[in-house]
Amino acid sequence: MRGVWLLALSVMTLAAQPGFVANYDEAKVGNHPLPDPLKFEDGAPVKSAKEWTERRRPEILRLFEEHVYGKTPAAAKIEFEVTKRDPKALNGKATRQELTIWPAGRRGPSMQMLLYVPNQVSGKVPAFVSLSFTGNHSVDPDPAITISTRWMRQGPGIVQNRATEATRGTAASRWPVDLIVSKGYALATVYYGDLFPDHKDGKAESILPHLPDSNWNAIGAWAYGMSRMLDYLEKDSRIDTKRVAVVGHSRLGKAALWAGAQDERFAMVVANDSGEGGAAISRRNYGETVEVLNTAFPHWFTQNYARYNKAVEQMPVDQHELLALVAPRLLYITSATEDQWADPKGEFLSCVAASPVYKLLLGKDGFAGQDPSLVEQPVLRSRIGYHLRAGKHDITRYDWEQFVAFADLHLKPAAVK
Repeated sequence: MRGVWLLALSVMTLAAQPGFVANYDEAKVGNHPLPDPLKFEDGAPVKSAKEWTERRRPEILRLFEEHVYGKTPAAAKIEFEVTKRDPKALNGKATRQELTIWPAGRRGPSMQMLLYVPNQVSGKVPAFVSLSFTGNHSVDPDPAITISTRWMRQGPGIVQNRATEATRGTAASRWPVDLIVSKGYALATVYYGDLFPDHKDGKAESILPHLPDSNWNAIGAWAYGMSRMLDYLEKDSRIDTKRVAVVGHSRLGKAALWAGAQDERFAMVVANDSGEGGAAISRRNYGETVEVLNTAFPHWFTQNYARYNKAVEQMPVDQHELLALVAPRLLYITSATEDQWADPKGEFLSCVAASPVYKLLLGKDGFAGQDPSLVEQPVLRSRIGYHLRAGKHDITRYDWEQFVAFADLHLKPAAVK
């Protein structure tokens, strides 16, 4: 419910802006041609997988750095410390750990990571990596999980922007840990505010001042943190880091896509209801827009992104090209029927437009979806997966069931005893 509350707050804030009226009429979305991911900036065609990998992919990545997300500095060497460990969590099904990770070295802020590793699996296990909106203590009601002391957005159980005991386990519906562990996957999560507190003045308390100066912002910081979580998992002998999926919902879906686009160590990238600035085609005037993003959340993207507030058709990239940067790795995009703000059709069309890159690299289409209106009929067998869930802007057990099913098909986890 907290996610629905946050979305409602955002929409009310934006709707109050003078002159803003969201469009939900397909007849008014516009008809701007999309940039072709298989054409170089000079218009020449990309003719081979080698040309994509060595020239076109870096070109598109640079354009997103310059115009949308900002350039992420080179990774600092992480330091970490295990602070808590319970080998009999979830009634003995998992080992639960809490860790402190310094993503920019000990001179900077730390991330508090919660990690569940299934006990009843032989050998190394695949893992899901994700950020949470409300802290590790909200993922599960277990009283042993440390409550975050960081700044949080006001909401139920938050007092003066700090979590209280009343927030323990409040996001458990978003984190079906039992399902994930029972299927043989580890789960690692960090509170996104550890990396960049989600408000316009959050930079001072973020990791940004502790890394080389750049034009990046909150989305970049959250993506950077996801990669540093993977850095730790590479040091954990229980995790098969060739089979790690990065997952994000809403604004963190945007961050997950940016993390997966940059960090090719992620075998699978999942963006749930990520909308504008995430999976949805930006050139469609539908629901949330680039101008709305930059007005309401000026701390999320590079300042250059605001150039396109009223001229989105002039952007040299669009979001289908962000999805294409994940190729040929696994990609899963989701939408929800009542989340028109995030433009479900625009997310589906982005999958369609990214598919030619997968075809170039793999010799077959990357996306098998045919109809954006089909509800809860997930596309699982192609390299790009997709589903449209009934309901509101949220991440639910149903969503996770599809993520796991998609991973089961393509990542082949170890059998659970």
